[in-house]
Amino acid sequence: MASFFSTVKRIYLAIYNWAVFTGWIQVLIFAIKALNESGPAAVYDAVEKPLQLAQTAAILEIIHGLIGLVRSPVSATLPQIGSRLFVTWGILHSFPETRTHILVSSLVISWSLTEIIRYSFFGMKEALGFTPSWLLWLRYSTFLLLYPTGITSEVGLIYIALPYIKASDKFCFRMPNKWNFSFDYYFASLAVLGIYVPGSPHMYTYMLGQRKKALSKLKAA
Repeated sequence: MASFFSTVKRIYLAIYNWAVFTGWIQVLIFAIKALNESGPAAVYDAVEKPLQLAQTAAILEIIHGLIGLVRSPVSATLPQIGSRLFVTWGILHSFPETRTHILVSSLVISWSLTEIIRYSFFGMKEALGFTPSWLLWLRYSTFLLLYPTGITSEVGLIYIALPYIKASDKFCFRMPNKWNFSFDYYFASLAVLGIYVPGSPHMYTYMLGQRKKALSKLKAA
């Protein structure tokens, strides 16, 4: 019975990883095509739907960690996925004024390259039981460049959105009301920016540690 559930788990995770991999491939192709034909201002419109779908699918990774389907710690997965969902839905989807900025291009390319490598890595691991050494190296090395460019783009787009957030009053909940509760999306967005200050170095350090462990095993093999 344990062997049966293990097989079902591997099949499910292989399908999940390859499905999301396909979504990110689509995002990258659409982004490059839009950049080449129309420039950075056209990138968001070209990738909007597949970007939203691929990024939102990552919520399942949090669930996978919570129920023990994968060994990835939720403490590392949740902040990264949460921040990306905030940028995808809370900034780009909600405030169209940010969509034509050149940082959207760097964001989309950084995210898509990272995820194409990551999902293919885990997809091969689940489907075949191993990953080639070159893919393992890419998985644990490309973040050295792509993580800073992605984070910079995320922070930049949130900052760019702040005046529009403040002017729109969108997602705000004002008092008085029967719940005696208020919420200001502008200050919430500032708080998210504040979290990036300690959060980004922490995640980068964590990933460096993971890289050291993974590449040491590769050398030992």
